[in-house]
Amino acid sequence: MINILHDKDADTAALSGKTIAVIGYGNQGSAQALCLRDSGIKVIIGETETLGGKTNPSWTKAKEAGFETCDISTAASKADVVHMLLPDEHHGRIYSDHIAKHMGKGKTLSCSHGFNIVFKRIVPPADADVIMVAPKSPATEERKAYLEGFGVPGLVAVRQNASGKARDVVLAMAKAMRFTRAGVLECTFEQETYEDLFGEQNVLCGGMVDLMKYGFEVLTEAGYPPEMAYFEVVHEVKLIVDLIFEGGIQKMNSVISNTAEWGEYVNGPKIIDASVKERMKQSLKDIESGAFAKAWMEEAKQGCPNLLARRKALGEHPVEITGARVRSLFEKKK
Repeated sequence: MINILHDKDADTAALSGKTIAVIGYGNQGSAQALCLRDSGIKVIIGETETLGGKTNPSWTKAKEAGFETCDISTAASKADVVHMLLPDEHHGRIYSDHIAKHMGKGKTLSCSHGFNIVFKRIVPPADADVIMVAPKSPATEERKAYLEGFGVPGLVAVRQNASGKARDVVLAMAKAMRFTRAGVLECTFEQETYEDLFGEQNVLCGGMVDLMKYGFEVLTEAGYPPEMAYFEVVHEVKLIVDLIFEGGIQKMNSVISNTAEWGEYVNGPKIIDASVKERMKQSLKDIESGAFAKAWMEEAKQGCPNLLARRKALGEHPVEITGARVRSLFEKKK
């Protein structure tokens, strides 16, 4: 049984006198840095001042928010906790070039996704603590929940505990960002990394997006109006997911019609059948073996040509074009 921890299990005093360097001031970087600072934790930002010959917008954003902002190497040298919140594909290079030389006894390396540690793109020294505190939420919702006085659920993990105090520190960070108000699950780096990648690829992003696209294509190719198809297989997904979020699948089934519920039972398994589960199992094996990580890092090394091509193709798909038109028709007028 996984351990679930709350406010009573954590003490922010473990961060007293410590400086946290948040490396990267993007979506998660800004949200977590602001929450930590608002809870009285000393936070500095490590960023790149220029990007492509121009001032990096993230650098400017951090400065405007009132943070001490410096280059990544300087931030890492000043900090007790180096909290890396960059995109996965940049962690290895940034760590090697700017952070590794500052790690060692008395230092803590922290992250919100175990990808680079698990797949050994980063190998911290044995005398440093290595921890993870991961909100189970987009950054915008995480910050919103904090400002409302609550918090989003999260995960915490300790990879290396050289100091003997790593668990205290990771729980203090979770409490400072109010994740422990909702509850945090104590796990391993491998559990977080493998489950996160699996969920994204098979259900939340890959599976859900393709299911919506295929549904849209089937309806429109059969002659149904694209606007109606969009409402049916894309727009209403949020309404169904909100019901499940609030009370589970049975709660959702209690709200929809008996006709819809019966269709769920008799037709759902025909569409998402046992063969899908078998392919999901292979997907999990590819994730656990490192095959997916290796392929993704090779793609990133080449400048993401396939990612960019597929991103462009998605933007040109009729479901996206129709969606933009439908949303503009129904958006609230100022």
